[in-house]
Order: sequence, then C-alpha cells, then structure tokens
Amino acid sequence: METNSDFWNAIEKIVRNSKIIIDRPKGSTHPKYPDLIYKVDYGYLANTNSMDKEGIDIWLGTDPRKQIDAIMCIIDLIKKDSEIKILIGCTEEEKEIIYKTHNETENMKGILIRRNNF
Repeated sequence: METNSDFWNAIEKIVRNSKIIIDRPKGSTHPKYPDLIYKVDYGYLANTNSMDKEGIDIWLGTDPRKQIDAIMCIIDLIKKDSEIKILIGCTEEEKEIIYKTHNETENMKGILIRRNNF
C-alpha cells in the first residue's frame, strides 16, 4: 500500500512538470456565474486531464514558498461530477476563502484535505 507521502509526491511531480495557466485571476468573475468573483488566482495545469476533460484545476496563492500542502475535493451537483483542486502556495486565509468558495451554494460542496507532517 502506498503512503500519503507517495500521493503528495505525485502531486508535486505533476505540478513541477506542468505549466501553470491562470485563466481566472483574482478579482475576475466566473464565465457562467457572474456573481462568483475569484478572490484567489485560479487556473489549471497545462497538458493534464481531469474529470471535466480539461486541465487539473489549481488555486495559486500568494505565499512565495509555493508549497503544495492541501487539496480541495469537490462534488458539483449541477455537472454531476467531482474533482480535486490543488492548492499551491496558499496562506491559511486563502485556504479559508477557497473552502468557502466551494461551499457557498447548495450545488457545490467541498472538503479541504491538508498534507500531514509537512
């Protein structure tokens, strides 16, 4: 059985070997839901795939160390899918904002999973 460290090392490897694309910078609005304003940079990893057949989603925070120490696992009741979102360099305040963003409607719910012993 693999350990949690194997999982986090795999995430670090895919992030390290992918270009980060920020297509929804802080302050921008969601293309389909204009009431949703991004309070943290949001984007994806180029040349990766996720459940929605697009790149793996990421939140890019302001911590200059750019540590990967959490992910959001979400369920979307409208799209009837689930995904992970990798948090890169997010401060504790940004993690709270991201958590609230994924839980502010009845149509989407998420949990924040923190990296242990990091």
